[in-house]
Amino acid sequence: MKQILCLSLLVSIPFTTAFSASTKTHQLPAQNIDVAPAHLTTRLNWSIFPKPIYANEDLKQRDRAAIIRVAANAKGKITDASVEESTGVDALDRILIQAVKKAEVKPHTENGEAKAIIGYQAFNLRVKGNTPECDFNFDSKVWNAQNADKKTTFKYAAQPNLDINSSELKQHDRKVKFNFKVDKHGQVKKVKIKQGSGIYAIDQKVVQALRNSQISVKRTASTLWVYKKSNFKDEIQFRLNSCK
Repeated sequence: MKQILCLSLLVSIPFTTAFSASTKTHQLPAQNIDVAPAHLTTRLNWSIFPKPIYANEDLKQRDRAAIIRVAANAKGKITDASVEESTGVDALDRILIQAVKKAEVKPHTENGEAKAIIGYQAFNLRVKGNTPECDFNFDSKVWNAQNADKKTTFKYAAQPNLDINSSELKQHDRKVKFNFKVDKHGQVKKVKIKQGSGIYAIDQKVVQALRNSQISVKRTASTLWVYKKSNFKDEIQFRLNSCK
């Protein structure tokens, strides 16, 4: 009996070893995939601001708000737009998405290299009432002084194109103070809001108007701004009682 048991154990050893070898797992080599990450931001700098066109009927007779997630490539072209927070009306959400897709953002640059960008844009849509509305022009402090032939540190080559409606002020007067740099060609660069209006959309429209404008400076022997960027400042006020 002992001989039979020992023989059984000896016979089982090769089988066990072979089974263990057959079940040994082989790890696949690691694969490295280089994907350039998109720059994430909660604030988008628009070169062409989205302009949704809607009526009170689209709002279903009540104020609406939404947040749209925006993706753009390194050239600022919109590649995707989706609803992050809905207005509650599908058709109105689609109006916002279409408006965003027709817009463009200013690309984000790192070390001189433009990168894709992902950000969010908030929209506040209000029912238009019976009170008269008007559009505000870029009547800044410097622009008004320039038109009055007063001395200014710089002059706008033309009045910047601004698209702000009185309904966007939300029943309050607003003021925006800003600084900006100018290159040797007089093109406005790197606009910085020093005092915001309290409404992000208004601030961004002012920034956009500035970026699409050009200025001139009276040069003297001590003014070498043509060879380097120069810093300037201005401000603009939006008063409801000045609405015509």
